[in-house]
Amino acid sequence: MRSMTEDTALDTTIHEPSMTAGEVEMLLFAIDRSRAQFAWKCGGLDAAGLGKQHPPTAMTLGGLLKHLALVEDKYTAMALTGQPIGAPWDAVDFDADPEWEWRTAAGDSPEELYVLWRGAVERSRAAVAKALADGGLDQPSKFTTRSGESPNLRRVLVDLHDEYARHVGHADLLREAVDGLVGEDPPQP
Repeated sequence: MRSMTEDTALDTTIHEPSMTAGEVEMLLFAIDRSRAQFAWKCGGLDAAGLGKQHPPTAMTLGGLLKHLALVEDKYTAMALTGQPIGAPWDAVDFDADPEWEWRTAAGDSPEELYVLWRGAVERSRAAVAKALADGGLDQPSKFTTRSGESPNLRRVLVDLHDEYARHVGHADLLREAVDGLVGEDPPQP
């Protein structure tokens, strides 16, 4: 079930901030720690490991990778840059196929899934850094809710972290069922 190549290696390094770090540094640490935990739980698997289902759920680690790549790109496009979402998402009719990323992950190679997720994380980190430099956590996002409100950047980042917190728990259980890997944080160098 393991297949470790450069394309499937995911960064699981956790950079601990000072115990008295400020709000921005702590918030970014929380997101990156969850990303590292997620990467550890999904990393280094072959197609069988990423595609293994554990009924009654149809959720897979590959589906989680693709879903969180979408989440990263969606938050980046919708809330941080205001730009249209890019490939592969821009070609999908999510109204007609709302489970597209979950359904199609089984047809993607591990390398494709890992590259997709890593790229989305890189785009997100760059967009967050630019947004923080351009106005900090209190600035309104580029997104407007149906009620006409624009959540501030702080809220967007908390929501992104919440999405990871939820799915790291799923990944933890799924990975243990695949090959017995358990633990809270990935081993650090």
